[in-house]
Amino acid sequence: MASTETTTSSRRVTRLVRGEPASDGAGVKLNRVIGTRTFGMLDPFLMLDEFRSDQAGDYLAGFPNHPHRGFETVTYMLAGRMRHGDNQGNQGLLEPGSVQWMTAGRGIVHSEMPEQEDGLMWGFQLWVNLPAAHKMTAPRYQDIAPARIPVVAATDGAEVRVIAGTFGEATGPVEGVVTQPLYLDVRLEAGKRLHLPLPAGHAAFAYVYDGDAAIGPADAPQAVARGQLAVLEYGDGVLVAAGDAPTRLILVAGKPLREPVAKYGPFVMNTQAEIVQAIEDFQAGRF
Repeated sequence: MASTETTTSSRRVTRLVRGEPASDGAGVKLNRVIGTRTFGMLDPFLMLDEFRSDQAGDYLAGFPNHPHRGFETVTYMLAGRMRHGDNQGNQGLLEPGSVQWMTAGRGIVHSEMPEQEDGLMWGFQLWVNLPAAHKMTAPRYQDIAPARIPVVAATDGAEVRVIAGTFGEATGPVEGVVTQPLYLDVRLEAGKRLHLPLPAGHAAFAYVYDGDAAIGPADAPQAVARGQLAVLEYGDGVLVAAGDAPTRLILVAGKPLREPVAKYGPFVMNTQAEIVQAIEDFQAGRF
């Protein structure tokens, strides 16, 4: 189980990243944290967006039909409702607390459209790369309702939702992902701290989305403000502490692929020739 002892070893923060305003889909306004000109990727993570607005004009146009090939998209909703559908007849509803882990594989065309006309829309979309041997696998969805995500009361004043991977005795509902991800949503009351185990060889980051935190060894923590992403060095765990107000963050880790990456819009392959083939296949209706 997790520990709050100050003597527990902790990964250090090697870099702080603040996102950039961006627009995607049919004009949805968002904050892009991974996948920018200054921070292109953290293998195996290709992109991280936070969308957060209570202004309908920022999100109402949604994400109409668009293709993907060669990677996975992970949508985690904090507030609001989003309806998804694809060219294979699949449909589902993302609501507060739910997760969709979609493996695009060899190709899919889907849409994600708000199912509300006002109110707060808030959540994350993460892109996770697939290794060359799995890029042309069959597409699949893991639609996960909030009730399926275990919540661990780690210590007094600390709570962890386990989306993927294992924390304590709880294992998240996401299954069969080749990068062996850990995806935790951590909530700390003011002044509380928590040590979170991590697979030693996984690349990892923490993104603070409410309050502020101190991350790293107890004798030399790094202050991380709301809206900042902390890239973590390698090691078997990390110590996080809340500031003077309650803090919420996502902690994400994955096995690096260490393969060449060729990207073009919604296609992520290993070579430019494979990108050209993806475009041709999409245009020919072979997705």
